[in-house]
Amino acid sequence: MEIIVGKTAGFCYGVKRAVEGAIKELDKDSNIDCLGEIVHNKQVIKELESKGLKFIEKIEDSSGTTIIRAHGVTEEIYQFAKKNQIKIKDYTCPNVLKIHKIAEEYYQKGYYIFLCGSKNHPENIGTVSYCGNNCSILEKQEDLKQAIEELEKKGIKKLLLIAQTTYSLQKFNEIKNEIQKIIPKDIEVVVKNTICKATELRQIETEELSKNVDYMIIIGGKNSSNTKKLYEIAIKNCRNSICIETKEELNIDEIKKHKKIGIMAGASTPENSILEVINAIS
Repeated sequence: MEIIVGKTAGFCYGVKRAVEGAIKELDKDSNIDCLGEIVHNKQVIKELESKGLKFIEKIEDSSGTTIIRAHGVTEEIYQFAKKNQIKIKDYTCPNVLKIHKIAEEYYQKGYYIFLCGSKNHPENIGTVSYCGNNCSILEKQEDLKQAIEELEKKGIKKLLLIAQTTYSLQKFNEIKNEIQKIIPKDIEVVVKNTICKATELRQIETEELSKNVDYMIIIGGKNSSNTKKLYEIAIKNCRNSICIETKEELNIDEIKKHKKIGIMAGASTPENSILEVINAIS
């Protein structure tokens, strides 16, 4: 049996920075809160909880220094923390902060914003807060018609298209092409591909790997957006594809039937989870 592990599998820069930052803060101060899950991975959350990190759902519940997670938060949360003198340690991914700046800049220039991504994802909730009321979230191409109707109701003639850092590159390009076909000619369109480069490379590698194996394993949190995208790519090319969080979910008897196994992991998946899967199969 041959096992091929994706070169881009596991922690991306933003996740690594946030997790290592949290550990560093805990070494200095035992009273540390984190607003929301620092990353979308249960194993990482449990490990940080064991080190003393407390997870809170509202900034109002802060009892000490509060970490801002990799996904970022809304503008209003920063304002509340400042007003109430809550000490913040900001570990928002730099790529997410870049999107916030782009959204705010173009909103102030009078643009309406189409944001490709999941409506309930914390990253996008944060981004929308910088767009005033001039934003529509597009989860899929079918959302485009309603978004254009909202744009036309506002009477705005300038449009910016951006995306969640972990959005599907293929879906982003499909939406971009559709906009260029159906948008009224008198509307200026600016397109900025804000999908993280690490996400792009991971999706491209998953595409290639899943085409060349008999069985594909995607490792990552069930609530991880980028992990779901990897599984969607894998299952299109390899019908024997599974998505798991830990080695306990493996069906070893099924895996034994295949000669070439591919492994890819989401951006929030720790190296230890990947190694445990490899060892279980080996």
